[in-house]
Amino acid sequence: MLESQQGKIKLAIWTDSNGKEKTISINDYNAFLKKHDKNNIGDFLYNRLYSRYLNIILHGHTAYKNGFSIMANCCLLIETLQSFKNGWGDSTWKSERAFKDFFASENNFSIFKSKSNEFYRCIRCGILHQGETTGGWTINRKGKKLFNETALIIDSIVFANEMNESLKNYSEKLKSEEWDSETWDNFRIKMRKIIENCDR
Repeated sequence: MLESQQGKIKLAIWTDSNGKEKTISINDYNAFLKKHDKNNIGDFLYNRLYSRYLNIILHGHTAYKNGFSIMANCCLLIETLQSFKNGWGDSTWKSERAFKDFFASENNFSIFKSKSNEFYRCIRCGILHQGETTGGWTINRKGKKLFNETALIIDSIVFANEMNESLKNYSEKLKSEEWDSETWDNFRIKMRKIIENCDR
């Protein structure tokens, strides 16, 4: 693909609070990168992932929400977000570790820290491969309690809201960390792979 054409590829498309469509292209991202514009990059990353994984969950019509699809989206976001945090170009053969690292590092999900392997098998793999949860785990969407450890019940609405908090926290960390920090080095590794994939 010609460089001029690749630069126009949109990395993020979302609607702002005024209902106006916003976009960030590869050219826009590279301009932010050149200026070390941490604020705009942090906002870009938040809006890219929020619009893809959480917007429909948190703002869609209640009648069309389903706990399984909510948790499927959240699992995709966990793997994506942790790939940025770990500096992985992709998560091939690393999916289970992504969940372990995520629950170990996110205080708002600390209740899952000791159950990360079970979550991965019974929720992530259960939904992805079987279209159902396994191992006695269940999902609801009451919007009350993140996780009932005794009954193994996850509240998908609370889980999605906490995912939004984790996403916000990562965006803010990008804005506050030094440009040559490990946080930024890992972010740039992941973004280089994303842009490289745009050529394929």
